[in-house]
Amino acid sequence: MAFKTCATVAESTPRRVLAVVSDALKKSDYVEIRFDFLKPEKVPEALHLVRRYLGRCVCTLRSKSEGGRFEGSEEERISILKLIAEYGPYLLDVEFSTISKNMRLRNYIRMTGSEILVSWHDFGGTPRHSKLQRMLRKMRKFSRNVKIVTTANTVADTVSVMSLYRQKDVNLIAFAMGSAGQISRILCMQFGSPYTYVSLGRPVAPGQMSLAQVKSMLRPKK
Repeated sequence: MAFKTCATVAESTPRRVLAVVSDALKKSDYVEIRFDFLKPEKVPEALHLVRRYLGRCVCTLRSKSEGGRFEGSEEERISILKLIAEYGPYLLDVEFSTISKNMRLRNYIRMTGSEILVSWHDFGGTPRHSKLQRMLRKMRKFSRNVKIVTTANTVADTVSVMSLYRQKDVNLIAFAMGSAGQISRILCMQFGSPYTYVSLGRPVAPGQMSLAQVKSMLRPKK
């Protein structure tokens, strides 16, 4: 099995986004561009600059209520998500709380042909496994690509999240944040995740490992 990485790019200017994306893709299979780290009016310029790389990019515009940094209104965020979809990224990350309440956005993204990655995060802990299973079923209704991320306080939390990979009719990315869940960022690929998220040196989420760390761990031992 070929394990793949997705390096998170979180820069504050379009030129920096371009520079970091182009360099990161020399080392990582994919990159996640966190467009919410840009001022809203700068996103169109950044999209134009990185357009040639978007086939290997997961695009994210995370709202503050979901742990992101987007500074504009929700109406503005929806408008920018539609614009990103028009560029045809590898995946467009849209929160479950957003896509489940906005049929027009859902239909618009599908019209562009872009693939939706429906995401859900719990920054406070890990719910019971039965709740995680229900959440997965709900999310699957909106896309075959699903991302579920919790915060692990115990090893049992990590096991609970990894158990979601028993579901076979979904392209699942599931792991746990925090030190107790760090191993899940490696195990998720063994269980079927298309990639694992890595940093380029500065973690963007609790427990996120660097690209160099993950590459070292996955390198065959002589």
